[in-house]
Amino acid sequence: MRILITGGNGYVGREVVRQLLPDHEVCVVDSLRYGALRFTPEELARIRFEEADITDRETMPRVVRSFAPEAIVHLAAVHYIPECEQDPVLAVHTNVVGTVNVLMASPAECRVVVASSGAVYKPALEPHEEARAAVEPSDVYGLSKLHCEGYVRYLAKARGLSAVVVRLFNVVGPGETNPHLLPELVAQLKAGKTRIDLGNLFPRRDYIHVQDAASGFVATIFGPHPAPGETATVNLGTSRAHSVAEIIEKLQSISGIRFEVNQDQTRVRATDRPILAADIRRMRAQFQWRPRRSIDDALADLWRDPDLSESLMAKYR
Repeated sequence: MRILITGGNGYVGREVVRQLLPDHEVCVVDSLRYGALRFTPEELARIRFEEADITDRETMPRVVRSFAPEAIVHLAAVHYIPECEQDPVLAVHTNVVGTVNVLMASPAECRVVVASSGAVYKPALEPHEEARAAVEPSDVYGLSKLHCEGYVRYLAKARGLSAVVVRLFNVVGPGETNPHLLPELVAQLKAGKTRIDLGNLFPRRDYIHVQDAASGFVATIFGPHPAPGETATVNLGTSRAHSVAEIIEKLQSISGIRFEVNQDQTRVRATDRPILAADIRRMRAQFQWRPRRSIDDALADLWRDPDLSESLMAKYR
């Protein structure tokens, strides 16, 4: 199958590409905004790479016409919440306008998988279930993704696309390109710090291993798709939420380092929700997928081989 992946050089995108490469023809579209190409020479020899911005109205149709994808996985986005809050125009332009451009360029009856986020849900104490949980974003990122979902449903119907919206929860493991909680923790520890600066310490999150997240997207490409014109929505997570305190305790055990935690007020997010977790029963039933790795696996892999962005590591040298 010919599969086009936007944001394919990113955190989850790179792993999706690697899982597809053995058996499929892959085109990666990425602006390289978050760093240079991160594939091996052997991988690059098998990938068609297009350095392009998804908000460019001329580039996306050209690439799609040339590659003629049978499926498109749309992962490109501005998703680091502080960046979205600081520059909401950039977030909305990339996340909403970029998504519309990708959908408008998609061939009729193409399988389209679009990454959304658990951030679209209203804060709640129980895992969010797609059909029943209230949708009420509490930050710019969540708002932008909710708008994306509306355009996916509308344009899928208008253009005969078979669409799946994947509400992804917190991803953990090697290769992160943004300074989220765990990359920040590991970057500071790898730099030799024993006093770690963090933001809010109370939130509990549903952390999914990057390889499981990628396998979930792959499952939605090949699993039972809606009819042309229809859109399905599924959560992608583990259904288990872990607090920052739990994460710190686990990372201390894995790293063998006893470190002190300092709550840095400059890192505290005013919009942090207390709990975020996915109900994944629909994902399991529709696409025969389940997570295979625990939070301990994810933390151990991240510690052993962080593969973090150069800009993040440079902050603490």
